[in-house]
Amino acid sequence: MSVPNEFRIKWPPKETWTDATREVQSFWGEPNSWEEGSKTNIINVMANHPPLAMAWSHFGKYFMTGHTLSTRQLEFVVLRVAWLVNSPYEWHNHVGYAINAGITLDEIAAIRDFPDAEDSFSEEERAILSTCDELIKTNNLSDATWNTLAKTLRQEQIMDLVMLIGNYVMTSWALSAFGVPIEGGADAIGFDLKTQSGRTPGVTYRPGESDDWIEKRGY
Repeated sequence: MSVPNEFRIKWPPKETWTDATREVQSFWGEPNSWEEGSKTNIINVMANHPPLAMAWSHFGKYFMTGHTLSTRQLEFVVLRVAWLVNSPYEWHNHVGYAINAGITLDEIAAIRDFPDAEDSFSEEERAILSTCDELIKTNNLSDATWNTLAKTLRQEQIMDLVMLIGNYVMTSWALSAFGVPIEGGADAIGFDLKTQSGRTPGVTYRPGESDDWIEKRGY
């Protein structure tokens, strides 16, 4: 995988921070982030442009906390998008989130290898993965895939699905273009599902998902 090893956009120097900068850095509720900044690379990079960062953060928070899809469905999408657009950063983070959602390492490998491993999934799940593929490769969704989704998903869920894919494509583009590396100290998980240390990937938590999410995120 291609992992950036230096920032194209640096963290804003602390002496330049304004209240708007600090609002970006503390958006997800990290302890001491108002005073010390976030420990998350993409948050600190985005803090260079607070109006954009806050719009992006609120949109992203909807897909973390307010969407109409299940957590399993969401993680299927993010993992598939991360693979399709070559985003090591999103892949690394969402493998742990997916495991926490009950998705096994075998299923994660099958998401990556779809459609070769399509028998691992339900018709609905295959359609969700196909939605990622079609939108990224053709910029549209076929009638066949739409009709399959409509068998089990409500209209608002299909709308969320399409916008979710777009959100993570956009974020992955930003991570790559801005040269944002995986956080120092993280035991990076590759597309081969191997960690740098050789340990088996385990559970990680989204912001606020558990009282100890800071400690469990691995950096």
